[in-house]
Amino acid sequence: MEKSVSNSTSSCISLSGGLDSSILAFFLQPRKTNAISIISKEFFGTDLTFCQMISKKFELPLIMKMVEHEELLTAINETIKILRVFNDIEIRNSIVMYLSIQTAKKEGYRSIITGDGADELFAGYNFFLRMNENEIKDNLKRIWKIMHFPTQKIGKSLKITIESPFLSNEMLNFAKSLPVDHNVRNEKGQKFGKWILRKTFEKKIPHSVVWRKKSAMQDGAGTSGLKNMFNMIIPDRFFKEQLKKIKESEDVIIRSKESLHYYLTYRKYYDTPAKLHTSDSICPYCKYIIEQDSKFCRMCGAFPL
Repeated sequence: MEKSVSNSTSSCISLSGGLDSSILAFFLQPRKTNAISIISKEFFGTDLTFCQMISKKFELPLIMKMVEHEELLTAINETIKILRVFNDIEIRNSIVMYLSIQTAKKEGYRSIITGDGADELFAGYNFFLRMNENEIKDNLKRIWKIMHFPTQKIGKSLKITIESPFLSNEMLNFAKSLPVDHNVRNEKGQKFGKWILRKTFEKKIPHSVVWRKKSAMQDGAGTSGLKNMFNMIIPDRFFKEQLKKIKESEDVIIRSKESLHYYLTYRKYYDTPAKLHTSDSICPYCKYIIEQDSKFCRMCGAFPL
């Protein structure tokens, strides 16, 4: 890991205060590296305390951007334009990285370091905790084939280089060589993903961070609050009318008010999902192509398929 971080050249890191970015911050201590954290001003975000704790411990000057509703809505629009999807979970998470990368650019940086890849390589997602060893092994292999990182597309669009040390060849090969029980294991009566990373850094990083439960980027930054916001601002009558209209005219099933907002934004720029491919393997909700070995629709976020 140390070699992978040392190979990065950026003097800026996207810091959530979660395990992955905190590991990177630990190795960045000797360098003059600034940190950027995104927190919604209107919604509760769990990252606020942790990113401040890590920036102070490892002496990384912190740029804390508190984002208001208007900025979130603009970020949603721009993120959908870049990613060309209306997947609600991906949008909620990706607008955090859009805002982080945008902030880095405004601060004059040409690159930014991110923690992308750790969850995919070391079984960090919570669904792994419900699996047996064979299921974990099979799902890791499946994910390694199809994993993608919207951060790369966003960075390219904003002309900012994305450096992700966890995705270096050394880290990829290391992760693939590990026994399954090094990724998911019980620790003091509780099951954790990314166990090997937690155990390796438990004396180097604050205990509350190392053994912090996995939370999605949307929860940490507070953008998960968008679900309730759209539920309040979109009238029921309008929602029902649009559901019927979109199903009849475009053969797309919208599952929530939040998804409706994202879909209407998506349609300002792009054609209906069914017209973007010729595959027979399609999502039953939006008719977009389903990639081999995938269990969710990248376009609309439908899961499981």
